[in-house]
Amino acid sequence: MSIRLLAQDLYRAQREVERLEWALRDAPIDRYAGIEDELRLARAELNRLRRIMDGQKDAPGAGRGGRSR
Repeated sequence: MSIRLLAQDLYRAQREVERLEWALRDAPIDRYAGIEDELRLARAELNRLRRIMDGQKDAPGAGRGGRSR
């Protein structure tokens, strides 16, 4: 996966976490648990993408088509 596409996914994941955090603040009690679960999953996805991005940036040959010679 290219860093550009990964960065776009990371940005979307960050926005989703922020959206859910705001929704949780304003949520009625009966929806709180469901939004909390969605937020937990969204944060896990965000963390997964961050780890992938860190691995992409640290990989040998990053920025040169992914291959080192």
